[in-house]
Amino acid sequence: MGIDINHKKDRKVHRQEPKSQNVYLRLLVKLYRFLGRRTNAEFNKVILRRLFMSRQNRPALSLARIVRQMKSKQRANKIVVVVGTVTDDKRLFKVPALTVCALRFTEAARATIIKNGGKIITFEQLAIQAPLGQNTVIMQGRRRAREATSHYGAPGVPKSKAKPFTRARGRNHEHHNK
Repeated sequence: MGIDINHKKDRKVHRQEPKSQNVYLRLLVKLYRFLGRRTNAEFNKVILRRLFMSRQNRPALSLARIVRQMKSKQRANKIVVVVGTVTDDKRLFKVPALTVCALRFTEAARATIIKNGGKIITFEQLAIQAPLGQNTVIMQGRRRAREATSHYGAPGVPKSKAKPFTRARGRNHEHHNK
């Protein structure tokens, strides 16, 4: 009689490829897999890992946050890299000339960047300009910005900040609303 080995924890959970069948995303994965293998730059491995991520883990990033993060002197003239979507912010009056590389841009964000003398580049162009990620700043959107995440946890438990699923906040509206 041999020892019965428990196999319930054998599954590797990190992604090796994107779930999406998008041809352009798959080509980017091929490119950055090659760069990650053939260069010593950690930058390419980070980009590759983020290309695999689900849409919930690649949240949108607003132009306002990019502008705020790029204000410092040492970040001037660097390329902003976002593996996700860049969205516009109407509350901005002044946008500096930025070079931004992202998977997607909303039409308004694209127009705002170009109107203010900035440049928009693709990940292929980035691979040619900065194959090792030199002079780049990688940014991410806030994952907890989704409304759904405010309901995580158990509402009603002491010191819990979880938001209950109710229609309103009053005494008569304590019932769960589907």
